[in-house]
Amino acid sequence: MVFIEKHMRPLDPVVVGGRPYKRYHVDRPGHEIEPEVEKAAYAFLPRLVPAFADGSPAGWTVLHRGGDTGAYLLAYTWVWDNVVEVHTATAGQPAIGCPDEDPSHFVPETRRWTGCVWELPALEHERAAWVRHMFVPDTPDLDGYLADTRQEGPVGR
Repeated sequence: MVFIEKHMRPLDPVVVGGRPYKRYHVDRPGHEIEPEVEKAAYAFLPRLVPAFADGSPAGWTVLHRGGDTGAYLLAYTWVWDNVVEVHTATAGQPAIGCPDEDPSHFVPETRRWTGCVWELPALEHERAAWVRHMFVPDTPDLDGYLADTRQEGPVGR
Protein backbone atom coordinates (compact mmCIF):
# COMPACT_ATOMS: atom_id res chain seq x y z
CA MET A 1 0.00 0.00 0.00
CA VAL A 2 1.35 3.42 -0.95
CA PHE A 3 0.75 6.27 1.48
CA ILE A 4 -0.40 9.60 0.04
CA GLU A 5 -0.31 12.72 2.23
CA LYS A 6 -3.60 14.63 2.19
CA HIS A 7 -4.58 18.14 3.20
CA MET A 8 -7.07 19.18 5.90
CA ARG A 9 -8.52 22.63 6.18
CA PRO A 10 -11.05 24.12 8.56
CA LEU A 11 -14.06 26.04 7.29
CA ASP A 12 -16.56 28.27 9.06
CA PRO A 13 -19.05 26.42 11.27
CA VAL A 14 -22.61 25.65 10.16
CA VAL A 15 -25.71 25.22 12.31
CA VAL A 16 -27.44 21.87 11.86
CA GLY A 17 -30.21 20.48 14.02
CA GLY A 18 -30.07 23.50 16.33
CA ARG A 19 -26.35 23.32 17.16
CA PRO A 20 -23.13 24.58 15.57
CA TYR A 21 -20.78 22.18 13.81
CA LYS A 22 -17.18 23.02 12.98
CA ARG A 23 -16.20 21.84 9.51
CA TYR A 24 -13.10 20.23 8.05
CA HIS A 25 -12.37 19.24 4.47
CA VAL A 26 -9.81 16.58 3.55
CA ASP A 27 -8.55 16.18 0.00
CA ARG A 28 -5.42 15.70 -2.06
CA PRO A 29 -3.44 18.86 -2.84
CA GLY A 30 -4.49 20.10 -6.26
CA HIS A 31 -7.68 18.01 -6.16
CA GLU A 32 -9.99 20.05 -3.93
CA ILE A 33 -13.51 18.90 -3.14
CA GLU A 34 -15.78 19.70 -6.07
CA PRO A 35 -18.60 22.21 -5.44
CA GLU A 36 -21.28 19.64 -6.32
CA VAL A 37 -19.85 17.15 -3.79
CA GLU A 38 -19.70 19.82 -1.08
CA LYS A 39 -23.26 20.95 -1.82
CA ALA A 40 -24.59 17.37 -1.73
CA ALA A 41 -22.72 16.59 1.49
CA TYR A 42 -24.10 19.57 3.39
CA ALA A 43 -27.61 18.88 2.07
CA PHE A 44 -27.26 15.32 3.45
CA LEU A 45 -25.70 16.38 6.77
CA PRO A 46 -28.99 16.92 8.68
CA ARG A 47 -29.65 13.16 8.26
CA LEU A 48 -26.48 12.42 10.24
CA VAL A 49 -27.09 14.76 13.16
CA PRO A 50 -28.85 13.34 16.23
CA ALA A 51 -31.84 15.13 17.71
CA PHE A 52 -30.90 18.14 19.79
CA ALA A 53 -30.75 17.37 23.50
CA ASP A 54 -29.41 19.02 26.63
CA GLY A 55 -25.70 18.40 26.97
CA SER A 56 -25.06 18.23 23.24
CA PRO A 57 -24.18 21.81 22.33
CA ALA A 58 -21.87 21.31 19.35
CA GLY A 59 -19.95 19.01 17.08
CA TRP A 60 -17.79 18.87 13.99
CA THR A 61 -17.88 17.37 10.54
CA VAL A 62 -15.29 15.98 8.18
CA LEU A 63 -15.89 15.87 4.43
CA HIS A 64 -13.23 13.72 2.80
CA ARG A 65 -12.77 13.30 -0.94
CA GLY A 66 -10.98 10.07 -1.72
CA GLY A 67 -8.41 9.65 -4.45
CA ASP A 68 -10.87 7.70 -6.61
CA THR A 69 -14.64 8.07 -6.89
CA GLY A 70 -15.37 8.01 -3.15
CA ALA A 71 -16.47 10.78 -0.82
CA TYR A 72 -17.04 10.43 2.91
CA LEU A 73 -19.02 12.57 5.32
CA LEU A 74 -18.65 12.19 9.08
CA ALA A 75 -20.70 14.05 11.69
CA TYR A 76 -19.34 13.99 15.24
CA THR A 77 -21.61 15.32 18.01
CA TRP A 78 -20.71 15.95 21.64
CA VAL A 79 -23.29 14.25 23.89
CA TRP A 80 -23.44 13.74 27.66
CA ASP A 81 -20.91 16.58 27.95
CA ASN A 82 -17.94 14.24 27.34
CA VAL A 83 -18.88 11.59 24.76
CA VAL A 84 -18.64 11.78 20.97
CA GLU A 85 -21.38 10.23 18.83
CA VAL A 86 -20.53 9.72 15.15
CA HIS A 87 -22.74 9.11 12.12
CA THR A 88 -21.32 8.69 8.64
CA ALA A 89 -22.30 8.64 4.98
CA THR A 90 -20.48 7.57 1.85
CA ALA A 91 -20.81 8.35 -1.82
CA GLY A 92 -19.31 7.05 -5.04
CA GLN A 93 -17.81 3.88 -3.56
CA PRO A 94 -19.64 0.74 -4.76
CA ALA A 95 -17.06 -1.47 -3.01
CA ILE A 96 -18.63 -0.49 0.35
CA GLY A 97 -22.26 -0.47 -0.75
CA CYS A 98 -22.82 2.81 -2.58
CA PRO A 99 -25.28 2.40 -5.46
CA ASP A 100 -23.00 4.11 -8.00
CA GLU A 101 -19.70 5.96 -8.50
CA ASP A 102 -21.25 9.43 -8.12
CA PRO A 103 -19.29 11.23 -5.34
CA SER A 104 -22.28 13.49 -4.72
CA HIS A 105 -24.80 10.67 -4.12
CA PHE A 106 -24.48 10.18 -0.37
CA VAL A 107 -26.04 7.23 1.44
CA PRO A 108 -25.93 6.41 5.16
CA GLU A 109 -23.02 4.21 6.21
CA THR A 110 -24.10 1.55 8.69
CA ARG A 111 -20.68 0.19 9.60
CA ARG A 112 -19.32 1.39 12.94
CA TRP A 113 -16.38 3.19 11.38
CA THR A 114 -15.06 6.21 13.29
CA GLY A 115 -12.76 7.60 10.61
CA CYS A 116 -9.67 6.84 8.56
CA VAL A 117 -6.07 7.98 9.06
CA TRP A 118 -6.76 11.23 7.17
CA GLU A 119 -9.97 12.03 9.08
CA LEU A 120 -8.83 11.20 12.62
CA PRO A 121 -6.49 14.21 13.07
CA ALA A 122 -9.67 16.30 13.46
CA LEU A 123 -10.82 13.96 16.25
CA GLU A 124 -7.48 14.34 18.03
CA HIS A 125 -7.71 18.12 17.87
CA GLU A 126 -11.38 18.32 18.82
CA ARG A 127 -10.94 16.20 21.94
CA ALA A 128 -8.17 18.48 23.21
CA ALA A 129 -10.09 21.65 22.26
CA TRP A 130 -13.19 20.38 24.07
CA VAL A 131 -11.23 19.82 27.28
CA ARG A 132 -9.41 23.16 26.91
CA HIS A 133 -12.58 25.23 26.47
CA MET A 134 -15.41 23.26 28.06
CA PHE A 135 -13.81 21.48 31.05
CA VAL A 136 -10.80 23.50 32.20
CA PRO A 137 -12.43 26.94 32.64
CA ASP A 138 -14.74 27.55 35.57
CA THR A 139 -17.44 28.38 33.01
CA PRO A 140 -17.59 26.42 29.73
CA ASP A 141 -16.61 28.59 26.74
CA LEU A 142 -18.53 27.29 23.71
CA ASP A 143 -17.49 30.28 21.57
CA GLY A 144 -13.85 29.59 22.41
CA TYR A 145 -14.31 25.94 21.46
CA LEU A 146 -15.93 26.85 18.13
CA ALA A 147 -13.08 29.24 17.31
CA ASP A 148 -10.42 26.62 18.12
CA THR A 149 -9.88 24.59 14.94
CA ARG A 150 -7.10 22.33 13.78
CA GLN A 151 -4.52 24.21 11.78
CA GLU A 152 -4.77 23.84 8.02
CA GLY A 153 -2.16 21.54 6.61
CA PRO A 154 -1.08 18.00 5.82
CA VAL A 155 -2.64 15.04 7.60
CA GLY A 156 -1.91 11.39 7.75
CA ARG A 157 1.62 10.87 9.02
